[in-house]
Amino acid sequence: MNKSEQRDLANPFGKLTFLVVDDFENFRLSMRQMLRSCGADKIELVGNATAAIQYCSYNHVDVVLCDYNLGEGKNGQQILEELRHKKLLKRASLFLLVTAETSKEMVMGAREYQPDAYLTKPINRAVLEKRLGSLIQQRHTLLPINREIDHENYPKAISLCLEMLPKQPRYKTWLMKTLGELYMQVGDLAHAQKIYDDVLAQRELSWARLGRCRVLLANKHYEEAINDLRALIEKHPDYMEAYDLLAATYEQQGKLAQAQRVLEKASEHSPNALLRQKHLAQVAGANQDMDTASEAWRKTVNLGTYSIHDSPEHYLSLAQSLSDLSEGSTEEGGPEQASEALNVLSKMEKRFPEDEELPLRSKIIQSRVHAGQGNQREAQKLLSQVSSQLQSSGDYSADTGLDYAKTLFRLGRDQEAKDLLAQLAARFENDSDIIQQIENLLDEPVGYRQKIKARSLNRDGIKAFEDGDLDTAIDTFGKALEIVPDHAALNLNLVQVLLKKYEQNPGAAGAGLVQACQQRMKRLESLPEQHRQYRRYRALSQKLKGLSA
Repeated sequence: MNKSEQRDLANPFGKLTFLVVDDFENFRLSMRQMLRSCGADKIELVGNATAAIQYCSYNHVDVVLCDYNLGEGKNGQQILEELRHKKLLKRASLFLLVTAETSKEMVMGAREYQPDAYLTKPINRAVLEKRLGSLIQQRHTLLPINREIDHENYPKAISLCLEMLPKQPRYKTWLMKTLGELYMQVGDLAHAQKIYDDVLAQRELSWARLGRCRVLLANKHYEEAINDLRALIEKHPDYMEAYDLLAATYEQQGKLAQAQRVLEKASEHSPNALLRQKHLAQVAGANQDMDTASEAWRKTVNLGTYSIHDSPEHYLSLAQSLSDLSEGSTEEGGPEQASEALNVLSKMEKRFPEDEELPLRSKIIQSRVHAGQGNQREAQKLLSQVSSQLQSSGDYSADTGLDYAKTLFRLGRDQEAKDLLAQLAARFENDSDIIQQIENLLDEPVGYRQKIKARSLNRDGIKAFEDGDLDTAIDTFGKALEIVPDHAALNLNLVQVLLKKYEQNPGAAGAGLVQACQQRMKRLESLPEQHRQYRRYRALSQKLKGLSA
């Protein structure tokens, strides 16, 4: 050990830079005095989040001591969130959250971004030196590994972890956890699993069980991952990472209803996590549960007020979900939802004035809101303004085009909507996600409530077919097609049932069934080859040709 290292050990606070963030000057001065008495020299004091983030943007900071409640603006959790997001803190930097508040919501929300420690007010010198001194010692020991991770030199970081394991048994848990994460980072699933299995063989630790589930998910062992994650959540109901991974597992299986239930439960335990509220809103929207989606979007917008993750897309999504809920509902809360949608759009335009496309997107949704409340005059007026702007600009995003087409359908301008979607399909022919959205809109160019009714009838029709009740299936699919006459899957479902009935009545009585099938298939003649129902359409077309020959 050289003399410099000896000095660092004798005074571990001496070479580090400290940032104290608190809105009370007396507390800042008190913290500076305590840090100086511990041997610290480089100490910066700031009174709010803006100053803290600005300082970290231009200066290296080893230790941040940040109060949770900072008055108006960002709180300590949101400062940590932004510093992590912008990568303004090195892995070796320490972030300690200082608070007099101990509510579960605060602790759960702050824990999402993993501060290195909590310090509870009031703080004295002995407590500060003990807690911080231990963290600084760990920081010093593990600095070579963290430095390589910051440089994204993961193989070197792995080598250093393996070298340090027998030398530093005190930090074995940290080293094993980091090793597992690094092996996952480089795609070495076998070594990652071995790390987690070795840890679990000695002791049941939540992070090791979660890590092993990540390996299972990467290897597509869904059921084993689901069983282990459920058990982990039951044992540790506040372990939020387990909920997120379980929801992701269900999503990969296409089980969106189960994913939504998991995210709802997680959001009850930790309601202040913006990204999880957003995820819940998206999954609920995909499940056509617009009540849950709108509430989750509402929370996302509110949490975004001082968050780095704030986005106009959150406001647009909330307004769209409220528009869907209010459409055609002039009683039982419909007018209130419509009014809220318009207010949300107004707030969005004021909050994000630099985004030139937002006023246009706002008018598109406003038009739909007014149409849903029977105010056709205002709806058409807004849509005319949109049409003029789009024609003059000629360049707009896929999201704007899709939402515009949706509004055109709602106002009965079906051909304009189809022409627009054809243009979008040509512009974004290589973007499968956008093509999928175009297909969905062409299949179901109707309002939320009609869409729900058509989908319910479709499910009933499928059940009747599976039960062998062909007449009920034909009648039910027919009712669904009265709502969405060009829906590819529904038309093909009806054709399939009619053909099954023809097989039971192949004589003269079946001629009318074949003719009905031909009429349905005629509606799908323009179905593009890229459509997910195209292969089924071709197979049924060939079958019909054989019957007609």
